[in-house]
Amino acid sequence: MNAAASPGPAADRGAFSRGGALALVAVGSAVFLALLYLISAGESLAPRGNDGQAHAAANGLNGYAGLARLLEAEGYDVTRSRSPGGFLTNGILVLTPPSFVDPEEIAEILSDRENTGPTLVILPKWNASGPPPMITPEARAKFKRGWVVLNDPFAVDWAADLPAPYGFTHLLDKDGGDNRTQWAGLGVSGRLPAPSVLHVSEKSYHEPLVVDAADRWLAVRVLGAPGSYYRENAHWTIFVAEPDLVNNFGLAERTRAEAALALVRELDYDGEIAEVTFDLTLNGFGGSENLLTLAFRPPFLAATLCLLLALLVVGWRAFQRFGPAAVPPPAIAFGKQRLIANGAGLIVRAKRMRLLARPYGALSARRIAERLGLARPDPDAIDAALARRLPGEEPFSRRAARLEAARRPADILSAAKALDDLAITLSQGK
Repeated sequence: MNAAASPGPAADRGAFSRGGALALVAVGSAVFLALLYLISAGESLAPRGNDGQAHAAANGLNGYAGLARLLEAEGYDVTRSRSPGGFLTNGILVLTPPSFVDPEEIAEILSDRENTGPTLVILPKWNASGPPPMITPEARAKFKRGWVVLNDPFAVDWAADLPAPYGFTHLLDKDGGDNRTQWAGLGVSGRLPAPSVLHVSEKSYHEPLVVDAADRWLAVRVLGAPGSYYRENAHWTIFVAEPDLVNNFGLAERTRAEAALALVRELDYDGEIAEVTFDLTLNGFGGSENLLTLAFRPPFLAATLCLLLALLVVGWRAFQRFGPAAVPPPAIAFGKQRLIANGAGLIVRAKRMRLLARPYGALSARRIAERLGLARPDPDAIDAALARRLPGEEPFSRRAARLEAARRPADILSAAKALDDLAITLSQGK
């Protein structure tokens, strides 16, 4: 058989060792799990939100990031929700709707919250923009990401379209004067940071919490009509009509920060509620839940862990042997091996082993002569060459004569083995 048809030891080995295959599977599994995680949580990992608008992720003057950090410093468990599921919290929900919003959507949220938990609604006020184009480069360089310039204030129209007991008219006093920027309520008092004042129209089913010097209502609690289900059973809702009491602009002064905390504490039922959720979906940062996200959250997390454990067991078993080791391929082709076995069986059944002695002796003479480098298998030449190479070995002619003279099967096998041993010794170079 030539070298091309005879695979060497390297051909019997696999392309990868067990350790290499295990490393490939482990790295591939880790990359796949990382891909699943990034698909499910990629949006929440992105640094989005600080866009200069009025919501809890914004650091501008009109944003409420300061209020969120203030509540965290006071020991509240603060969450910035980008999912509609945040509306279901049993803690305090803070809504910061923009200037244009569907009043029916707000009404539905507030109606659902009546039996879920208290709600704080902060109305918008300022038209904000980035640094104006005409400022000096030095001033522009001082602007950080999310910083804004406050332009004109405004009142919203959608508040009047809310159903009872929530609806009211949102009003703007652009030049309240020094007296009207004074405010008081909830045990604190102070001055607003800007001359413009937003307030609400008085309603019999609203209770004022913060008022200005002209007794206009800047923040109110919804009471509901006397004897109504809302007044008797619903969770409280507070509207902050003047956002400068609680936004980043307003929190620059201590008394306004105290008022912001007091408004939240009005809703925590004397400290029984410690969770505050700031909604961001109304400001355009909502995202629907997907199956991958849910798979890594309770109660589905248990099923996910069981599945991962099952995959780990399957992977471990894949690297273990099932049953006995596979039998290596025969050194002789299957057809030739069967032919030899059939011929040997025929000789044994015919009891003619003595007929093999002379032919096997001649075959051994050729093999040994070849190993000794002789041109012809002459017994005398073999004995002479063997005496020079292996002086201590029994001569070939004596072994061959013993094989030819043998008659019993045991004697024939013993003599044949002696010739084989001589051939093996010569092949090993001894």
